[in-house]
Amino acid sequence: MDFTRRIPSSIAAISTDTVKTSYHAITKRAQVKPEETVCLFGLGGLGFNALQIILHIGARVIISDIRPELLDEAERFGVPRADIVPAGKLVREFVAERGLEGKIDTTLDFVGKHQTFQDSQHIVRRGGKLLCVGTLDEENTIDMKIGIQKRLSIIFSYGGQASDLRGVLDLISRKAIQPQVGTASLQDFPRVLKDLCEGKVKARIALTRY
Repeated sequence: MDFTRRIPSSIAAISTDTVKTSYHAITKRAQVKPEETVCLFGLGGLGFNALQIILHIGARVIISDIRPELLDEAERFGVPRADIVPAGKLVREFVAERGLEGKIDTTLDFVGKHQTFQDSQHIVRRGGKLLCVGTLDEENTIDMKIGIQKRLSIIFSYGGQASDLRGVLDLISRKAIQPQVGTASLQDFPRVLKDLCEGKVKARIALTRY
């Protein structure tokens, strides 16, 4: 199938990376199903694509991020406010208060911090899955008692396959998902890199020659 006439080059460029990675992780590695309730940690470049993929699948998603403006954007994508963890709120407290204990089938960690990995082990149901994609902390700790008693599956994912790219391009061409991407010229690279290091880039930037 030819997608070239329907997808802007900037979106096609990031589809090979951030969209494909999220799609492969969710559909192939974690195998999220429509009847599941999942908890998504992190609404960065990968996380926002992951959110749209989950919504397309039809699963219920609980959202956690430290940036209020990104949580507001998740609501605009269709996530009910009741399923969004307020910035600064402890995820475990939120889960308990909302009566979600034992109901979260899969956690999707696009952050990879010690805190998110610990939260994932505590909030996921017995027999649940922990999908690990983010790597902000290069090492994390598995609570052996929790893992064994709850019979958890810890799933790592990286990149994707050609079939995943075809899948995401099809979703994008049908406007089932709309990847977020900004554009800048190659001459702007130093500024873009500085913005990235300062946390000012919320998704992805595609650099063009013009």
